[in-house]
Amino acid sequence: MSRSVSPKQQLAGFIAKFNPAVAAVARASVRKMAQRLPGATQIVYDNYNALAIGFGASLKPSDVVFSIAVFPRWVSLFFFQGVDLADPSGILRGSGRQVRHIVLKSADDLDDPAVQALMKEALGIADSQIPTAKKGTLLIKSISARQRPRRAASARRSAP
Repeated sequence: MSRSVSPKQQLAGFIAKFNPAVAAVARASVRKMAQRLPGATQIVYDNYNALAIGFGASLKPSDVVFSIAVFPRWVSLFFFQGVDLADPSGILRGSGRQVRHIVLKSADDLDDPAVQALMKEALGIADSQIPTAKKGTLLIKSISARQRPRRAASARRSAP
């Protein structure tokens, strides 16, 4: 008899593939984001390059406001409308047409006043508002058949 695995258990398994230090930052960051945005729909993509957990208003990818992305050597918080955010502290990274990110050394980075200000602004300009009156859901949207190794080959390299 096969036992069904819940999305929460699947996500835990995806994170467990990473080295313990990265996995610890990922688990704590996802937990903190879920506490901060209890009505958010979490959409999980276990992609070729990274594990991404989007936080948005619905199951539509266009409603994602934030994403925690887990790479073999680091964890990043992505702001999907990052190009539109004021960043007086200069902490946002990236040069694409839309998305910006910060590398999280620990989940405590989410408590930094500059990060909190960016998150507040991102929520304010989002096209779809994340509900506050309902409990969020977790959906495993896709699992890539081929994936890069989840553990870094060398511990010498650090975050970009």
